[in-house]
Amino acid sequence: MPQTAPFSAVRYNMDHVGSISDVIAPPYDVIDPELQDQLYKRHAANVIRIILNRPEPGDSGDEKYERAAKFVQQWKSEGVLKQDEAPAYYVYHQQFTIDGQTFNRRGFMARVRLQPFGQGNIYPHEETHPKAKVDRLKLTKATKQNNSQIFGLYPDPENEVITLLDEATKGVTPVEAIDHLDVKHVLWPVTDEAVVAKVSKLMEDKPMFVADGHHRYETACNYKEFLTEEMGELPADHPGNYVMTMLVGMSDPGMIVLPTHRLLRGTTRFSSAQIIAQLAGMFECEVSSGGLDAATTVWSAMASADNQGLIGLYATQDDTWVLCKATDGAYTKMKELADDKSDDWQQLGVSLLHRLVIDNLLDCKDHPKPTYVHDVSEVIEGMRGEGSQAESDSDEPYTLAALVMPAKLEHVEAISLHKERMPAKSTYFFPKLLSGLTFNPLA
Repeated sequence: MPQTAPFSAVRYNMDHVGSISDVIAPPYDVIDPELQDQLYKRHAANVIRIILNRPEPGDSGDEKYERAAKFVQQWKSEGVLKQDEAPAYYVYHQQFTIDGQTFNRRGFMARVRLQPFGQGNIYPHEETHPKAKVDRLKLTKATKQNNSQIFGLYPDPENEVITLLDEATKGVTPVEAIDHLDVKHVLWPVTDEAVVAKVSKLMEDKPMFVADGHHRYETACNYKEFLTEEMGELPADHPGNYVMTMLVGMSDPGMIVLPTHRLLRGTTRFSSAQIIAQLAGMFECEVSSGGLDAATTVWSAMASADNQGLIGLYATQDDTWVLCKATDGAYTKMKELADDKSDDWQQLGVSLLHRLVIDNLLDCKDHPKPTYVHDVSEVIEGMRGEGSQAESDSDEPYTLAALVMPAKLEHVEAISLHKERMPAKSTYFFPKLLSGLTFNPLA
């Protein structure tokens, strides 16, 4: 890993805001208009006004970024936001429950020295979209700070780093927040210079795999280039050389990866018979009775089998789910369709779904961007035209749904080390990191 360094974060002043829970928010890209409105109403200084400033009447261009910057300046001048005096590593725990089981994901926030992807040992694992990077760069230029951290994973089989940091939090008063999903977030600053130095040393030779925040990482690199064009070569210790990062050991028991299912528009409205016919020779297909609600049965079978070669497809024409299992023929075809990719990439569930099934066998390559959801109930709601899918770009009915297995941490590591990127939204690391716990000044 490149240099990992402590930093003096800008943080909310509890004397001003009262409860940190009132001013935090999830990442901008999972906030739908309804939640955005709720966060606006929750507190006048909620971080939503920075990370996802809403359009106002009369806007003609980039006014929302200018408003975000004005909030940053105003809150700093009023003492709502205040910079810590001493550099720190910020230990960050997230306590949450899934299917009745409670987990505690442990990591720490730091500044990580930027390296362009492909030129060092910081590895991406997913494709990115240009539109999001343009948006985040405008926000960074306006506010001159990292407003949300990226999420990085590093190998640490014995969890040595976080154990050391956890020990150092004893006697330190934490900040605690509860988010809209009832996840508890706990933050401790660790300023002990000896501990900080030891952690920095332990992290020196470790690779980092970007789990979430690819757009924000690439934006940080683009912002560094922007500063270099304006100022010339940056001094080694300039904050623009770094990006605020949450670092979690890959062996941490709280590292949970959830699936990201797909809702698609603009495809053929297939019948189950058509799907079976077009996947013949590549997949063994089984029809599941029970209409749209059979999604729960199909997903239960997939999750129990824990097989990347299983895909669930919903045929809208006859209201039927088809459970599809890849055969040797599918993997042979993938070698032909993706001969520039590794076996690890070719055998990934999302790769099979998009490159082989949707693009090739179903001939729906030019479909609009999918809507991504994580729970089977959201799939059912979306196909019925109910619910609120934050990433949906249209109100048109969906024409196809797909259940797909999540990539695992070993897939992230293997494919990243091949210097390949998975299809977009191959992973969903739950829970999301909060925005508003810390800000990293870049000027």
